[in-house]
Amino acid sequence: MDQRSFNLTPNAQPYNQTSLTKQELEARLHDHASLMDLNKILSAYELAESVHEEQKRNDDTPYFYHSSRVCKIIIDELQCYDVDILCSALLHDVLEDSDTITKSVLEYNFGEHVAYMIETLTKDLERQKQTPDEIDLAHVAQLRRASDDCLLIRLVARLDNFRCLEFNLKRNPITYINNTTERYIPLAERLKWNNSIQYILKELKKERNKFVG
Repeated sequence: MDQRSFNLTPNAQPYNQTSLTKQELEARLHDHASLMDLNKILSAYELAESVHEEQKRNDDTPYFYHSSRVCKIIIDELQCYDVDILCSALLHDVLEDSDTITKSVLEYNFGEHVAYMIETLTKDLERQKQTPDEIDLAHVAQLRRASDDCLLIRLVARLDNFRCLEFNLKRNPITYINNTTERYIPLAERLKWNNSIQYILKELKKERNKFVG
């Protein structure tokens, strides 16, 4: 698996302002997905874009940029074109952020496995405001029992967030880094046979070391 460089070249956009456009996604999948699979992934893209349309992140970038970059990392860095993984990467936060999208809606449109993965990746955000550690630890426990694909998407989402920390994404980046190190990285370390997860693990540690040495 090739190591990719994320250093900015002159005149390049800051990382947190980048995204994967629908046209770029379609071009990447042109030789790797059937027409049926391509339409399914593009439908996931459109749904996620619609759900997150009004949302901004703490760094004042559109929230959907994050969802699209999670998909981009999986394609560009892992060379993974699995239709269910890509749909779930794009949709991984829609249950948290929509009052109308349900697991049943996801299952009808994208299949049982996608609905399962997105449900697994969903936290109760209202309860998290009151008891953040309790909810996060429960989420980690759920990932420990879940399929490797669920953990992969969660780790890629964390990696994208790590790459945005220098742009003030998190109010307390050290806490976020420590929680990832103590709770999520051990889940990855036990899956030594999974090359994709091991690659993301290496990238997480590399980004972490930029902050904590």
